[in-house]
Amino acid sequence: MLLPHQRQLIDTLKAAKVILATDLDGTFLGGSDQDRENLYSYLAGQTHTALIFVTGRDKAHIKTLIEDEGIPRPKLIIADVGTSVLDGDSFEPVAALEDWIDGHWPGDAAAQDILKDHDHHLTLQDVFGGRRRSYFISDRGKAYEAKGAVEAAGYDAIVSDDTYFDVLPRGIQKGPTLLRVIETFGLEHVRVLAAGDTLNDLSLFNTGLKSVAVGNREPDLDAALPDTPNILKASAPGAAGILEALTHFDMHFQLELNP
Repeated sequence: MLLPHQRQLIDTLKAAKVILATDLDGTFLGGSDQDRENLYSYLAGQTHTALIFVTGRDKAHIKTLIEDEGIPRPKLIIADVGTSVLDGDSFEPVAALEDWIDGHWPGDAAAQDILKDHDHHLTLQDVFGGRRRSYFISDRGKAYEAKGAVEAAGYDAIVSDDTYFDVLPRGIQKGPTLLRVIETFGLEHVRVLAAGDTLNDLSLFNTGLKSVAVGNREPDLDAALPDTPNILKASAPGAAGILEALTHFDMHFQLELNP
């Protein structure tokens, strides 16, 4: 069920000629100050482009970035590695999507029990939301052993940037949730550009959507990317890589950038 103001949000997304669905850290927030200014100024000046955040961050952190640090406000937020979907204006959950995610989550206690033999190599993160458990890793090899145990028990697990370990509902990650948004709201795939930089973005690149792995991407992501024409391995980092992709895929509208 959609709230009345959320229906207006969906109308805005459907009217957009370009929908930028982007990771935050290292991607939308990556690159130089000038890179970010160029991208954010471009987005502010365009009425045809809609912004979706697709991030591992939780609601509180994203709200701080928008309200206190002044980054552009998205229309929609896919947070917590794809396990939460929020209205970008109100930060309220979008029930039509969150109900779908709930149906795939066996529960926090069950996930914790699976990891009881591995938790001496994992440190639970202080803050995470959604239907997930998130850890810092101390041993890459042991983290991949834990990943196997988690997946055998019916969950998804992601090791990314040699730092993070996420336990997620089976089949729920950034990419599948973005596709569910597109399907639920009747958006056109061809209008979407996805962007990311680490292994927890890999599912975005497996959607078949136009995608950009920005220039500062994690080496393990680079190695895992399929060699397909819908995926650009940008040379420019962060925000500049997104602008590079808008040009590459001919999705830009009169880009005027500062040097």
